[in-house]
Amino acid sequence: MKKLINDPRAVVGDTVRGLASAHPDLVTVHRDPLFVTRAVGPAHGRVALVSGGGSGHEPLHAGFVGLGMLDAAVPGAVFTSPTPDQIIAATQAVDGGAGVIHIVKNYTGDVLNFETAGELCEAEGIEVRTVLVNDDVAVEDSLYTAGRRGVAGTVLVEKIVGAAAERGDSIDAVEKLGRKVVENVRSMGLALAPCTVPHAGKPSFELAEDEIEIGIGIHGEPGRRRVGLEPADALTEHLVTPVLDDLHVVAGDRVLLFVNGMGGTPLSELYIVFGRAAELVAERGATVERSLVGNYVTSLEMQGCSVTVLRLDDELAELWDAPVLTPALRWGV
Repeated sequence: MKKLINDPRAVVGDTVRGLASAHPDLVTVHRDPLFVTRAVGPAHGRVALVSGGGSGHEPLHAGFVGLGMLDAAVPGAVFTSPTPDQIIAATQAVDGGAGVIHIVKNYTGDVLNFETAGELCEAEGIEVRTVLVNDDVAVEDSLYTAGRRGVAGTVLVEKIVGAAAERGDSIDAVEKLGRKVVENVRSMGLALAPCTVPHAGKPSFELAEDEIEIGIGIHGEPGRRRVGLEPADALTEHLVTPVLDDLHVVAGDRVLLFVNGMGGTPLSELYIVFGRAAELVAERGATVERSLVGNYVTSLEMQGCSVTVLRLDDELAELWDAPVLTPALRWGV
């Protein structure tokens, strides 16, 4: 195993310390328990957003703390849910009196720990709502979830819901909007090669040189099937067609198309995937009105990508375009 780390047991702490050092104007790291908030502190009278999950998916989630997105992010150990005490502390730190929305990826550990934390915060008088993200069309159930997994669509939920909270929407309206985004977003990913979890010291799964895993999760969970090595356009079709079918994309639809890298794939290859994905959307008679390409929800150094499609309307497009200023996503400011 070759990685730019000091101690496998200290990876998460070292990572967030570096994040805070690089972006002191945007984020503050709280160490005991560990969580990340905006540097400016809680916004009184505004709904706050908290998300989190296992580390190893950077920039998700801490990289999306800032204006127009999250108020706090809670990093667990690599590929491991954060603990309830972390989530409680983060929720308390950002509560401005208007309630807190927890944005949770649909993994069993995340769901249980955020639920526990939410109940304890409610007992202390903090109104907490949960938006559960389950955009992965590859599987209905896995060892880690009941229902579909939450994957790259989480970024789109955090951005759009974050914009609504930033403009002062009520907790009811923000929660309703979050559910609307979840209902209209779908994703699917593939792996060319596995990743190595630092404390494990070996690849999380095995693929032959000529094999591709279609439908993987962001922790390297198995997908729908393995196929032989094919050109990028064919592999892109394996991802995009199920996504468009599941979302029932038809002529006249407007969409946001997001091609996400898993951490070890060059941007040049992601643009090749995007080009074919956009053609497949156009073949349905739909229009790509917004786009995002890059490494935003990674799986350490895994080679591969995912494709996410969000059906847009005027409201969602306006909120996507709203100003955002975070370590990993920024425009309009």
